[in-house]
Amino acid sequence: MNNIRIVANGIYFPKKQIENDELEKILNLETGYIEKRTGIKNRYYAIDETIRDMAAEAVKTLVLSERDKQEIGLIITATTSTDMLMPGISNYVQKKLNLSPCICLDILAGCGGYINAFDIAKVYMASRDIKRAIIIGVDKLSEIIDKKDIGTAIVLSDGAGATLVEKEEINTHPKIYISNIKAEEDKNNILTYRYGKNVYMNGKEVYKYAVTKTVENINELLEKANISLHDVKYIVAHQSNLKIMKAIASRLHIEMEKMYTNIQKRGNTFCASIPIALYDMQKSGFLKPGDKIILLGYGGGLNTGSILMEI
Repeated sequence: MNNIRIVANGIYFPKKQIENDELEKILNLETGYIEKRTGIKNRYYAIDETIRDMAAEAVKTLVLSERDKQEIGLIITATTSTDMLMPGISNYVQKKLNLSPCICLDILAGCGGYINAFDIAKVYMASRDIKRAIIIGVDKLSEIIDKKDIGTAIVLSDGAGATLVEKEEINTHPKIYISNIKAEEDKNNILTYRYGKNVYMNGKEVYKYAVTKTVENINELLEKANISLHDVKYIVAHQSNLKIMKAIASRLHIEMEKMYTNIQKRGNTFCASIPIALYDMQKSGFLKPGDKIILLGYGGGLNTGSILMEI
């Protein structure tokens, strides 16, 4: 029997920060409007970096040992904004960092794609002789938004996050790992992106979806695991909008302290938001061995997924 363990997390952000006051002037908004509506104080825009460069830089911060490099059997990248279908981002990272020949996959599963990528990595590692894997979430959203569209311009940000995981052989105390991932076909036109166009988001409909389907998904997950939220230390959710995360917490009847947030300083980075949150939590010492956490992804597709796992 085996399990998947998070070894390290890495991140990369472009140097250029866009603060609220700059956008509020451009969009002719009153001071404080953006933070009040979204919780966000600043976001990042890539100027010279490609999406592939950002992914590679995030993986570099994992500080891989020679052993890590030799034992990596899978690189899987979740994105919504890639500008090149082949070679994929994962292949680029493999070549750029001189990693061993391995399985390289890029997946498209909307903003919650990192959850799908994480679960695919778990399945591959359980069924194959793969000791270590790298899971990447990366998006360069500044290139695919209408800078005059209030609904997206004030929220979306560029960034990359990477997670190094390894397979653990379990002899006595198996760690919990349960996933609940599904796609909703209804109203899948409320959050879309077509290559060469801009991201489209129906804010009101996205809000309704996000605060209902996520709660349903987590409740199903807890029922499958036969545990209560009392036993879970943190929900690490896709950092979509602070109002949405507060509404999810309220509907789950939990304090906001259990719903980790870093959107205030990072913005909404789509597929990168969960691994970036894991990095920030790890760096701040929030995650301890034995902690049970829920990773929660949701967004375009409509794709909703949660993973209950033990650190």
